[in-house]
Amino acid sequence: MTYRLPLAALLLAAALSVQAAPHEGNAFIHDYDANHDGQVTRAEFDAGRLARFKATDPNGDGGLSEEEYVAEYSTRLEKQLAASTESDEKKAEERQRQIRQAHVRFGVLDKDKEGKIVQAEYDASGTRAFAEQDNDKDGTVTQADAAAARQLAARAKAN
Repeated sequence: MTYRLPLAALLLAAALSVQAAPHEGNAFIHDYDANHDGQVTRAEFDAGRLARFKATDPNGDGGLSEEEYVAEYSTRLEKQLAASTESDEKKAEERQRQIRQAHVRFGVLDKDKEGKIVQAEYDASGTRAFAEQDNDKDGTVTQADAAAARQLAARAKAN
C-alpha cells in the first residue's frame, strides 16, 4: 500500500518524459520538415501528423488501437536501429526499452481510456509537442529552437 504513491509518481514521470522522447530537436525537424529547408512550420507539422495518423490506422476506423500505435512506432524504431552502430546487445536493450515506452505513451495519449487514441487526442499531443519545440513561439521550429530545447533539457537533467 505504501508503494502505490511512489509507483504512481514514477509511472507519471516516465510517461511525461517518454511523451517528448520521439520529438527532440533535430529529430523533430528531420521527421516533419517536408520541404527540407531546415525548419518546420506548423502547417508542415500538421500535415505530417495527419499523414502519420492515417498510416497508423490501417483499418481506417478513426482510432488507433494500442496494437496499431505500437506497430507503427516499432517500424520506425527498427529503421533507426538498423542504421545504428551499436552492438546487437545494445540494440536489443534499446528495442525493449522503446517498445515498453511506446505502450506507456499509448496509455498517456488515450485520455478517455477507451482503448484507442482518437484524432482529437492525437492532435492535442501534437499541439503540445510543437509548442515545446517552438521555443520562440513564432510558429516555426528552427535549428535555434532545437538548440534552445536541448539547453533547457540539459538544465532540467542537471537539477
